[in-house]
Amino acid sequence: MNDTRTDLKAELMTEAEVLIDELVAWTADTPAPTLTQIEDIVLKLRRRLSEQMALAVIEAQAAVRPVPGPHCPTCGCEMHYKDRKANTVESRVGRLPLERGYYYCEPCKSGLFPPGSTTGSVGRALE
Repeated sequence: MNDTRTDLKAELMTEAEVLIDELVAWTADTPAPTLTQIEDIVLKLRRRLSEQMALAVIEAQAAVRPVPGPHCPTCGCEMHYKDRKANTVESRVGRLPLERGYYYCEPCKSGLFPPGSTTGSVGRALE
């Protein structure tokens, strides 16, 4: 677990450094920015960092497959691990392309990307 925390921190620090470098370069290329321009670049970079942070944490959690499988929200039966599957979810920090363990309920014929909503279409909300 400690290695995972260290790896996660290193990954996030690398991502933050890339965005900070982008801000520093923008500052050098924009000698007299307005407050609106400064806000725009900061908000753009903040959104990208937020998305990257959310993805990193979700991917770290998704790497650990729950045993036993989660219970189906419809019928309560244990869902079975199928494989990793790609999906895009809407979050408060933006659209997140995810690849996580996918669980399936045979009686209900429905799937689940823990932790989150049942699947059904790309862009479903992650709970």
